[in-house]
Amino acid sequence: MPCSHFEFHVEEVSMEAFLNALLPKMLPDDVTFAIYCYQGKRALLRKIGNRLKGYSTWLPAEYRLVVIVDRDDDCEELKSSLEHLCDNAGILSRRVAGNAEWQVVTRLAIEELEAWYFGDWTAVCAAYPRVSPQIPGKARYRDPDAITGGTWEAFEQVLKKHGYYKHGLGKQQAATDIGKQADPESNCSHSFRVLRDALAEAVS
Repeated sequence: MPCSHFEFHVEEVSMEAFLNALLPKMLPDDVTFAIYCYQGKRALLRKIGNRLKGYSTWLPAEYRLVVIVDRDDDCEELKSSLEHLCDNAGILSRRVAGNAEWQVVTRLAIEELEAWYFGDWTAVCAAYPRVSPQIPGKARYRDPDAITGGTWEAFEQVLKKHGYYKHGLGKQQAATDIGKQADPESNCSHSFRVLRDALAEAVS
């Protein structure tokens, strides 16, 4: 059954802001969504198991759950931990289902949300016109999901260099500004594309 409503669980307000600006462009007009933000990754991982167990008692067939966390440690270990929580809750994950009938999908922003900004640099340039459009051509930024040393630090450094956020990156404002400009189809971040394709599969 095609999805008519998504419930997103995210670890920080900047991801919430980004999705609020972006999702209306990704989802059909008749598909709704809600976003639940936690006070960081530890809080999400601590609480999401019980949340999933709660969902298992009432989740309609046309609803889908999406859990998004930053991967700032071992990727496969984190993914396995999230899948284990789904299994314990009796919620069918996309990895297990292997088709569009999944109930929950877990997705990792590799390394952080800002990797998705580097994946759609045209959107960044539209939001911040003084930023150089040549940034993605530099070796460090060529693969958004492979940027080392922290993607939000790298993103902040680029913006500061071009005269923005001289006193520190305003993560929530940046998320809103870039989300409004983002083109889901042009993002070259693999981790973003995996999320995008899962949502498209669910509503098809």
